[in-house]
Amino acid sequence: MTKLNVGALPIRKGSGYPPPLDGPCRDRMRQALGDAAGLTQFGVNLLQLPPGCWSSQRHWHSGEDEFVWVLGGEVVLVTDAGEEVLRAGDCAGFKAGVRDGHHLQNRSGQTAIVLEVGARRPGGDDVDYPDVDLRWTAAAGPTHRDGSRYE
Repeated sequence: MTKLNVGALPIRKGSGYPPPLDGPCRDRMRQALGDAAGLTQFGVNLLQLPPGCWSSQRHWHSGEDEFVWVLGGEVVLVTDAGEEVLRAGDCAGFKAGVRDGHHLQNRSGQTAIVLEVGARRPGGDDVDYPDVDLRWTAAAGPTHRDGSRYE
């Protein structure tokens, strides 16, 4: 593989969350670096969070590890334990199956840049969102907690 031209990679803006759960993440931007490199065992994204934007709804994965490294700016890491500021050079990891919802919020006045790395489990993963009425399963996609589908 040759060097990636990150500036030429497509940018995905927003999220796949059903409205209104997508609101805090509408302005987030991701570039799939791992896909561009042809990686299949783990994913790597370059995440841009403008001021006021969240990385996701607070969540935890049943079968996939996650790792984030702040490259620029600052974010607030929100977990069950509380809040912690992460600045450029700080990183955090989230072990699969640990029921500790987490996400990043940009409460600063500048865009934050974060490198995200996550496992790619064959067959997909189930994700729980403890603060909102949402579960995401490999089989059904986004559903309410009772299993009914979002319209």
